[in-house]
Amino acid sequence: MENKKLLLRTEHLVKEFPIGGTKKNPLVVHAVSDVNLEIYEGETLALVGESGCGKSTLGRLLIRLLDVTSGKVEFEGQDITAMKESEFAKIRRQLQIIFQDPYASLNPRMSVAKIIAEPLTTYGMKDKKELEARVKELMKAVGIPEEFYNRYPHQFSGGQRQRIGIARAIALNPKLIVCDEPVSALDVSIQSQIINLLGDLQERNNFSYIFISHDLSVVEYISNRVAVMYLGNIVEMADKNEIFDNPLHPYTKALMSAIPVPDPTRKRDRIILSGDLPSPSNPPSGCKFRTRCPYATEKCAQEAPEYRDVGNEHFVACHYV
Repeated sequence: MENKKLLLRTEHLVKEFPIGGTKKNPLVVHAVSDVNLEIYEGETLALVGESGCGKSTLGRLLIRLLDVTSGKVEFEGQDITAMKESEFAKIRRQLQIIFQDPYASLNPRMSVAKIIAEPLTTYGMKDKKELEARVKELMKAVGIPEEFYNRYPHQFSGGQRQRIGIARAIALNPKLIVCDEPVSALDVSIQSQIINLLGDLQERNNFSYIFISHDLSVVEYISNRVAVMYLGNIVEMADKNEIFDNPLHPYTKALMSAIPVPDPTRKRDRIILSGDLPSPSNPPSGCKFRTRCPYATEKCAQEAPEYRDVGNEHFVACHYV
């Protein structure tokens, strides 16, 4: 991306979770496999794919909520994967997350004021007046009335709780926020309000977002670029318009064909994928998508396709594109 400052990049990022087996023959879940991506200042990069493809795990690796198995994450040119915890503490405030479930991510025993103040006090804001002023400023920024200052999470609706979660995430003015399906637990009528709020906050503060979602109509509205994940790998990544107008990978084409069209006279040709998603603990050889791909050949079983730029910063991993 021209004229944009690089904020974060990953190199051959891998995350495996041990699930048993023996010392000689351990069983692992291959949650994230060989992921390379770059995130720029002020942009929204959407991660899409079906449940269990590794989107949330990747989001957590990027902000070091999970440790990597191999590979590295560089934030503003510094390798954060190799840092000691004491070193990383200085950078932690720049990397925040908004969780999927606003019911589970807020402590029911803490008032709104305490929830939003927690990151501020953790990073050294001790003055009571200053703290109160900042919390009220954050409440106003996310649309929570000031008179709710001493209320508790159970007194709020789902949408309001998610606003509180957003206020907590932006309290320290981070540079990168992972939005992990932030609207999937909310009513459709509330979803658009939260999406617009995220857009307004980004415009005002130049936040970068990793927006994790399986709702492609939301992704089309909010993102600048889109990365499509399948079984731990990124199989396609491009500018939003490019990926919606000209999907190249067979999996992306199938995802795009499932988006509802709000015009009853227009029929979209649905691509129905055969078979189930393979197990991430025992992925297929070669191209992981080949067991469900209508175009798979012998080559796909033997060789993993190279993830490459096919022009116009459109990256794809398929032998036949």
